[in-house]
Amino acid sequence: MKDEEENTNPEEQESGSESQETEGFDDIKTSGHHFYENNENPEDTITKVTGMYKDWFLDYASYVILERAVPAIEDGFKPVQRRIMHSMKELDDGRYNKVANIVGHTMQYHPHGDASIGDAMVQIGQKDLIIDMQGNWGNILTGDSAAASRYIEARISKFGHDVLYSPKITEWGTSYDGRRAEPINLPVKFPLLLAQGAEGIAVGLSTKVLPHNFNELIDSSIKILKGKPFTLYPDFPTAGIADVSNYNDGLRGGRVRVRAKISQLDKSTLVITQIPFSTNTSSLIDSILKANDKGKIKVKKIEDNTAAEVEIVIHLPSGVSPDKTIDALYAFTACETSIAPLGCVIENNKPLFIGVSDMLKISTNRTVNLLKRELEIQLDELENKWHFSTLEKIFIREEMYIDFKLYSDRESLYEYLYKKFEPFKKLLVRDIHDDDLQKLTQIPMIRITRFDSDKADDAIAKLEAEMEQVKHDLANIIDYTITFFTKLKEKYGKGRERQTELRSFDTIEATKVALRNTKLYVNKIEGFLGTGLKKDEYVADCSDIDDVIVFLRDGRMVVTKVDDKKFIGKDIIHVAIFDKNDKRTIYNVIYRDGKSGATFVKRFNVSGVTRDKEYHITQEKPGSQILYFSHNPNGEAEVVTILLRQVGSIKKLKWDLDFADILIKGRGSKGNSVSKYPIKKIELKEKGISTLRPRKIWFDETVQRLNVDGRGELLGEFKPNDRLLIINQSGKLKTIIPELTTHFDQDMVVLEKWKPNKPISAIYFDGEKERYYVKRFVIENENKEEIFITEHEKSQLEIVSTDWKPMAEVIFAKVKGVQKETLQVNLEEFIALKGIKALGNQLTADKVKQINLLEPLPFEEPVEPEPEKMEVTDEESVSDDVKTDLDDDGQITLSLD
Repeated sequence: MKDEEENTNPEEQESGSESQETEGFDDIKTSGHHFYENNENPEDTITKVTGMYKDWFLDYASYVILERAVPAIEDGFKPVQRRIMHSMKELDDGRYNKVANIVGHTMQYHPHGDASIGDAMVQIGQKDLIIDMQGNWGNILTGDSAAASRYIEARISKFGHDVLYSPKITEWGTSYDGRRAEPINLPVKFPLLLAQGAEGIAVGLSTKVLPHNFNELIDSSIKILKGKPFTLYPDFPTAGIADVSNYNDGLRGGRVRVRAKISQLDKSTLVITQIPFSTNTSSLIDSILKANDKGKIKVKKIEDNTAAEVEIVIHLPSGVSPDKTIDALYAFTACETSIAPLGCVIENNKPLFIGVSDMLKISTNRTVNLLKRELEIQLDELENKWHFSTLEKIFIREEMYIDFKLYSDRESLYEYLYKKFEPFKKLLVRDIHDDDLQKLTQIPMIRITRFDSDKADDAIAKLEAEMEQVKHDLANIIDYTITFFTKLKEKYGKGRERQTELRSFDTIEATKVALRNTKLYVNKIEGFLGTGLKKDEYVADCSDIDDVIVFLRDGRMVVTKVDDKKFIGKDIIHVAIFDKNDKRTIYNVIYRDGKSGATFVKRFNVSGVTRDKEYHITQEKPGSQILYFSHNPNGEAEVVTILLRQVGSIKKLKWDLDFADILIKGRGSKGNSVSKYPIKKIELKEKGISTLRPRKIWFDETVQRLNVDGRGELLGEFKPNDRLLIINQSGKLKTIIPELTTHFDQDMVVLEKWKPNKPISAIYFDGEKERYYVKRFVIENENKEEIFITEHEKSQLEIVSTDWKPMAEVIFAKVKGVQKETLQVNLEEFIALKGIKALGNQLTADKVKQINLLEPLPFEEPVEPEPEKMEVTDEESVSDDVKTDLDDDGQITLSLD
């Protein structure tokens, strides 16, 4: 919410302000000596501006801070908002008022234009809390503005009536022109500032209080009153998903990351159903189109079907990964925004930087004091009413009115009455005043003649009971306040449940999700690479934020950023897109040392490098040269044949070298000796298999992502062709390669390593036949998402199991008071394996109350052969944190003359 006064045109300022400004400028013209110090000729000398200019700026800054941009801690209102609500109370008759009328009435209190008042009122109304709206008040989801103030109507909401107003305890001041009384602060008995949020920019400071959930604020206020700990996190009207791990209680330096809720409709369609706070569908779509134009993502078409709910449909071109596109939307568009809260309020006419927890404590304690003051006023009124009722009863019962004719003047009559009441003083709660006697002498005779002593006693007893209750409430003011908050929640809390889902976010690396829409080329002989060398050798598709790793024949290695054209060095032997976290790609190298002429073999990976810094994979001796090089995405270890030159009496000129026998070490290691004699040729004899152990993969339920860092539940060890099994509550299942970028649906009930021969057992309710069915099947098409329950709208999955011998328990409903015995079902014996589309066997014809999955029967699962594990001697040599489905082996064979 922007400062309500910030966009007010100068022409719309009220006449009083304009006259003051004009008067000031007149002073400047006629009284120049006030502004120049010791200067007779100001045109020839630089002067210091002092006097009124200095005071005016301080006055202006104070005015903007206190009267325009920053809300008060007492009631959570900025002055314009407070004046709007006060005007609505004055106009309130239970019916809707034109907003234009309310704006006009507010101008009696607010010394600014009608546009600023109207905008501020629309912003309050869109919070849907204290104003009951009628007409087109705009849409925070689409960014559509409200209709003109003459077309829309408003009145105070029931909640507003309950928490905003209490004239007897309101502190009043005078309006800007001195003609009217306006509240200094409204007696707000609710943390309204935290519920609505606030934003404003003043002179030298700003404020940004994020909105919080209605019910959570009440619950936290009750915890404060009970002395219990509490935590507060924002809840946005646009819903979305928020990571509040760095919220910092809403203080300066905190940060909230908010994401749109994006789901996959099918393999080529995404749908956004919730958007981040501070955005709307228009700005969100614009950011997606800009990212598409820049080549960060690839989108075929976007449809905005937003009405009461957000629905942005994104159509993807064929071949584009939905999971990677979702991550790219978060990385490059407004689908993820970062919000910096800044808790600043006005307290005692001074800015106060404060966290939301302290704001709530202040609000809660103020509510206690306001309720206490209301009770004290109520008790005083009840005591006065009881006092006069008792006086009236004594006055009539003792027939004091009979002797009135004996006293001709007021003084003697009052003296007579004081004497008559003297015996009854102890029965009264306070002394008798002349005002009491005046009211007694004005009682009509018909009321005296019809006086009923029993009814009077009943009325006094009722007043006494009310007084006792108020005294009890005052003595237990904390419990009374808790009851007040509890009633507020019961009355208004329904439908105000939390909208924003709180979740920790994983960090998305832009280089991994950026669309590779540019082609990289290399001129290996001349040593140039870049996206502009279109006549040279094609390397790979890339994006403009990618890094490239380059190896040269002389043993140098460098990592550099993609550019249009860049010189690296002559005689390049390998170029590839570089992933700094990729420790599974192993480089197999045989090189000749330039000093000794001996040949060495080594295996290593590359990580932790500095961009554009040269590294040597040989011993940095002049004349060193790489004789054989291969890059292996899964640590493959090939077999090569070494052929030596005929030198002297060498007997063995040819032998095989198996890279599987070479340990993986750091890139700076010397390596193992191959031969001290010159090598004539190295030939590839046999392609190798991976020497890396299977990759361990975990699932972190907090962020709903796979990882290889040991966070969450271990899903197992995965070889390149292993897959994950995913089953959702909707009855859909699929198997996937475990990519770390995969997104998962909220209704997922099974996530585990898929074993093709392991059966899946399920009990589901068929909506058409209205019966429960059992089925068992194995997945036959691993590349297809399928639904295994019937597609009737009332069909639903009850239980699903991937155990070999699952057991289920069926609890029947009572029929005519008769309870049937619980049934236990061995699903393996109940039905044989059938196809995934089979209906299955009917479980029972009786009415079922509940179905539970029990512990499975014992079964010895077939043991998979242990994968070969290689010895690791260097801590950076092997890691399990990248994909296994990469490209070719990339061997390079160099023939030497």
